[in-house]
Amino acid sequence: MDCLFCRIIAGEIPASKVYEDDRIFAFLDIQPGAPTHILLVPKRHLAGLAEATAPDAELLGALQLKAAELARTLHLEDGYRIVLNVGPDAGQSVFHLHLHLLGGRPMAWPPG
Repeated sequence: MDCLFCRIIAGEIPASKVYEDDRIFAFLDIQPGAPTHILLVPKRHLAGLAEATAPDAELLGALQLKAAELARTLHLEDGYRIVLNVGPDAGQSVFHLHLHLLGGRPMAWPPG
């Protein structure tokens, strides 16, 4: 298996797990862009949003709802950002769909 995130989910590569259920694995980003930086990934490999289809809609929604739940649990009441990079020009470097949950500091706009 060549996918970094699939190997993390399988336990082949260590990660600081924040949450896991039957569909979602969440862990701390090793290069955090904010005091709180969690990656939420589906356990089923999906290269990115561009490859998603209508049957993936429920999973995409579940990832966002779990990010919101984690943000509440982590007391990010003042705000947080959810980022989904799509393709290399957007900064996607691991081609397994993942959301970034960033918080704990003010966020600037525009982000890029």
